[in-house]
Amino acid sequence: MTIAETQNKIITEFQYFDDWMDKYNYLIELGMSLPVMDDKFKIKSNLISGCQSRVWLHASYKDGKIRFEADGDAVITKGIISMLIRVFSGQTPDDIINASLDFIDQIGLKEHLSPTRSNGLVSMTKQLKLYALAFKTKNE
Repeated sequence: MTIAETQNKIITEFQYFDDWMDKYNYLIELGMSLPVMDDKFKIKSNLISGCQSRVWLHASYKDGKIRFEADGDAVITKGIISMLIRVFSGQTPDDIINASLDFIDQIGLKEHLSPTRSNGLVSMTKQLKLYALAFKTKNE
């Protein structure tokens, strides 16, 4: 599935909910369904700086595609990173680097996050794209 297709699927999922409390609950569910990250990856170098809570992100590269794993210690933040991983994991570095994350605005996420969580969202996105850039540079 492409990045655009995954984003459209997430937009459709969020359209099922009328109010933001239901959307927050869904976001929490997404975070709770995030696969458990191996503790060996919960190290300081995998922490995303700029997040109010702790979020770990690990990336691996195989067959031209990047796979992401993540975990967090706050339910909303964990839900946010789970959506971002869903969009980016299994994609090529170029696709990740060039992707615009339109779904974030379309589901209304940015306007319903606190300023510190919005900063965390930007930091998470930046870190995912930095991994893609690093893998692209390393494998050229």
